[in-house]
Amino acid sequence: MSSAASASQFAGHNSFPVDDVRAMFPAIQKAGDFVFLDNAGGAQVPQTVVDAVANHLIDFNVQRMAKYQHSQGVDRNLEEARESVAMLVNAYCPEEISFGQNATSFIRLVSLGIAKLLGERNEIVVTDMDHDANIATWMALEADGAKIVWWRMREDGTLHVEDLKPLLNAKTRLVACTVTAHSIGTIVDVAAVCKLAQAAGAETFLDCVHYGPHGLIDVQAWGCDYLVCSGYKNFSPHMGFLWGRYDALVKLPTFKEDFIPDVPPYKIEVGTFTYENVAGMNAAVKYLEALGRRFLSSGDHSRREALAAAMGAIRQYELMLSREMIAVLKRHGATIYGISDENRLEQRVPTICFNMPGITPQEFADEMGKQRIGLRDGHMFAPRLMKRLGLSMETGAIRVSLVHYNKVEEIARFDAVLTEIMARRK
Repeated sequence: MSSAASASQFAGHNSFPVDDVRAMFPAIQKAGDFVFLDNAGGAQVPQTVVDAVANHLIDFNVQRMAKYQHSQGVDRNLEEARESVAMLVNAYCPEEISFGQNATSFIRLVSLGIAKLLGERNEIVVTDMDHDANIATWMALEADGAKIVWWRMREDGTLHVEDLKPLLNAKTRLVACTVTAHSIGTIVDVAAVCKLAQAAGAETFLDCVHYGPHGLIDVQAWGCDYLVCSGYKNFSPHMGFLWGRYDALVKLPTFKEDFIPDVPPYKIEVGTFTYENVAGMNAAVKYLEALGRRFLSSGDHSRREALAAAMGAIRQYELMLSREMIAVLKRHGATIYGISDENRLEQRVPTICFNMPGITPQEFADEMGKQRIGLRDGHMFAPRLMKRLGLSMETGAIRVSLVHYNKVEEIARFDAVLTEIMARRK
């Protein structure tokens, strides 16, 4: 079955259980008719995640690594979460997963280590499509002798792998790029990126924050060396995690106190972090697994198979959401940044940046907010992308970002409000 046919099936026969899904999210139930279209700024969490966080705070709100039951509960929760997140990304072993504050802090941690390993391989490739956290962090290494090489997005809103080839050479230390653009929704062929980098003797660092809620992560299939994610887009509380190849993490210089073992994940997880939020991340992974089992035939299926089923179903359902939202924007004369071709929608997620004629992004977002539709305006934390698109940092663009608990009816509501807003502008 083609992707288009699958999406049509979900739309026409309600094969994706979106109403059942929405019932699991207390914020959606409490919000009434409010429409969450800023999920890239923070997705909502299912009740099971709320319960996991609350239970951890009630039962295990102490420091880990002590010999009494509450502390041992922290250790168990962290071990279980590490196994779940390792399964989520298809890690080689749970020890490759490190928990912490957020993706940005992990990018900085890895960059500081790599700064000490530059040597003659001092070139770092970055893109002008990424979140600034995955650009400025690497540019800061120029003070340590790094040379920044730019991989430019083309006018079609994508990073073309053939444009990367001439940038790689014997001096390339690292290629840093996103898996999916948090601003314009473009998916990058990271497996091809990693293959080219590896052939050049370089490593790859992937920002997977925005891809996480939309597709199946597979560090083994992609062949990357480092990857970061944030829980707040993945139906979890605010936290972050780093995956790294075990041998790469062993070699990476990090700061640690003398009493901390010099092996991952301990050498990465320096200091206390939000254990309760890690418990929430574990519950978020389990939520996706449970969703995936609804799409599997009866029988014994692994956790990874259930997760793959969930992300496959989500991917197809969201393809339909992308199609519907882009069609609405086109009807109203929006300028859409990135992929908008009907035949190329599989190359993106339902995160769409656009502008409307005759109204600033700020005015538009304010009007939508008054009508209980939440979306985002501004520079999207991507100043270089804004410049590339010919947009100012002061005004930027409008962004709608949908996930699998959004409905076609919400897009219709957006359409109706958009019609009213534009009518008043004439």
